[in-house]
Amino acid sequence: MRSLFLLALFLVLAFHHGEAAVTCNNVVGDLYPCLSYVMQGGNSPSTNCCSGVRTLNSQAQTTADRQSVCRCIKNAIGGASYSSSNLKNALSLPAKCGVNLPFSISPSTNCNSIH
Repeated sequence: MRSLFLLALFLVLAFHHGEAAVTCNNVVGDLYPCLSYVMQGGNSPSTNCCSGVRTLNSQAQTTADRQSVCRCIKNAIGGASYSSSNLKNALSLPAKCGVNLPFSISPSTNCNSIH
């Protein structure tokens, strides 16, 4: 599960400013289909995975939403370790799903700096 939350962190910076409407349950639900790709890799993520990536991207329309998603992810992964291949797979998802991220993304992102 921690890789799933890490994946969401990479997506959070792509979102567009208010009160958070996106919950941790949204994040998990939208990105759950991506878990096997993040853990095992492969040529391309599933259609359901990419649909979830796009859904989460479209749901987080405010600064509060984006920061909420970031905090959810950071709380979930806490001090957990993850492999470099899991990180590489997670980082590749936005491009493989056709979602453009306009920012450089890192697992150490300061959620308060997201706008």
